[in-house]
Amino acid sequence: MESPAFMLNPGPASASSHTLRALATPVVYHNDPYFVERFRRTQERLAQIMETQQDVVVMQGECMMGLEAAARSIVTPGMKCLNLISGIYGKGMGMWLRSFGAEVIEIEVPFRDVVDAPAVARAFEEHRGIQLVTVVHSETPCGTLTPVESIGPIAKEYGALTMVDAASTLGGVPLRPDEWKLDVCVGASQKCLGAPAGLSLMTVSDDAWEVMRANPNAPRASILSLLDWKEMWLDEGRFPLTPSISDIYGLDAACGEVLEIGVARYFARHERAAAACRAGVAAMGLELFPRSAEIASPCLTAIVLPEGIEDVQLCRLVRERYDVVLGDSEGAGNIVRIGHMGVQARSFGPLAGLCALGRGLMELGVQVKLGEGLEAAAMLVDQVALETA
Repeated sequence: MESPAFMLNPGPASASSHTLRALATPVVYHNDPYFVERFRRTQERLAQIMETQQDVVVMQGECMMGLEAAARSIVTPGMKCLNLISGIYGKGMGMWLRSFGAEVIEIEVPFRDVVDAPAVARAFEEHRGIQLVTVVHSETPCGTLTPVESIGPIAKEYGALTMVDAASTLGGVPLRPDEWKLDVCVGASQKCLGAPAGLSLMTVSDDAWEVMRANPNAPRASILSLLDWKEMWLDEGRFPLTPSISDIYGLDAACGEVLEIGVARYFARHERAAAACRAGVAAMGLELFPRSAEIASPCLTAIVLPEGIEDVQLCRLVRERYDVVLGDSEGAGNIVRIGHMGVQARSFGPLAGLCALGRGLMELGVQVKLGEGLEAAAMLVDQVALETA
């Protein structure tokens, strides 16, 4: 089977031709000045995208590894942690925290909703001594966006750290650790940035480093050791292990593209693609999975499937018939997802996703207003199409 014509799944996103060319850069010794310079430049570019003065760490391993590394580095047995659950990744974090010996307090809402700041403030009042808040910025299986910008300051007011899973938002929506008082943010390379999978992109505050240093269980001499990266690379300029050289070339190029386009403009591209997709879904007579557009992520659109239609069945059909990859639900419910991340947010990507979705449903016997949906989306997509790369 050939590779698909349209990758409209919610990550890994397609890479631009510029990023693909960078991946072909010759591999060199990782301690060679050429590579060291590229690695440092990549960190600086990530800091610009996130508007942060915090330390930036690029760890070798997909985002889940970075999240585990951060949690293991911070959590001590008996530590009181507040875990916010609005989807399957939030649930998974709670399992991790318990396995590390934490005392876990959880706020859980239906997967179509998000935890808001007042609920977090109430939890701090009701459960004194919370030391860590863990939250998923965007639950990718649900298509929702949690307001971490208002949660971080609350945690800081009560003297707690905040750890954010920003896998699918880094590069697609604003993420400002300094302004929002977020102590650890863990993003993914393969989502909105459009770089290769396999890297964890992290910001770490001074407060978080202090807690890690005081933790006798924090990983050392390990692929999971954040403290090794801090003390060897950030402080002394020596890599604690051999970095993923080609992946760094790709990430550097992808970040450079974002900065060349302009960070605000790059974010706006995702917002407009999402608006076009949502307008098309509504006009087709379908329903968004998030309870409202206000909490819907700009990085993807999650759509409720009609009764009797299975997500995996539909995704398989549109892949085989139309050469389009959509995202199934990953267990969040009977939904399908259209990704608009990175290059997928440009031009007519949302229209391709809506067309494949509508035709697939029609072939399975569901009547949808496909023409109306495409027309509604096209009115907004035109604004995206006018942009230059």
